[in-house]
Amino acid sequence: MKNFKFIILALSIIGFTACNDNEDPIPDPPEPTVSVVINEMLPRNTENGADQDGEYDDWIELYNYSSEAIDISGYYLSDVQTDITKWSFPDGTTIPGFGYLIVWADDDTTQVGLHTNFKLSATNGETVIFHSDEEVLVDMVSFPPATEEKSWARKPNGTGDFEWSTPTFNGAND
Repeated sequence: MKNFKFIILALSIIGFTACNDNEDPIPDPPEPTVSVVINEMLPRNTENGADQDGEYDDWIELYNYSSEAIDISGYYLSDVQTDITKWSFPDGTTIPGFGYLIVWADDDTTQVGLHTNFKLSATNGETVIFHSDEEVLVDMVSFPPATEEKSWARKPNGTGDFEWSTPTFNGAND
């Protein structure tokens, strides 16, 4: 009788192992392509950070959460999911380690600096998409309509969920 129980136990283990070998393993989450995220956006700006011409345009803040500088030349920002290459970062665009980069979302590419060819919609809310130079999704953030001058910011800085906050132009959201 002991041998019979042992055989049943052995067959059960073999059958269980065989079933598990046929199942697809749970995949690991993909590794980030770059250590840069969309960290904060201000879709209604009248007093929180002016560009080089003194204009209070809407802005998107990127944050490099690694200790090394990262070159994002040729990367893309867009507000249209069917046109992910809408605006490209110019050659020589880098973000220092644990640093920030402000991009002006003002649809004014004639200005010097990082000025996109689209604006943020405070009235309707929208999605901002950040792709690598190889068109691989790096980050994508949607924000709801903004009724006052608040930023849509990650808390804690660089890693947390987004919430409406007092703008922290070019600085930590904590």
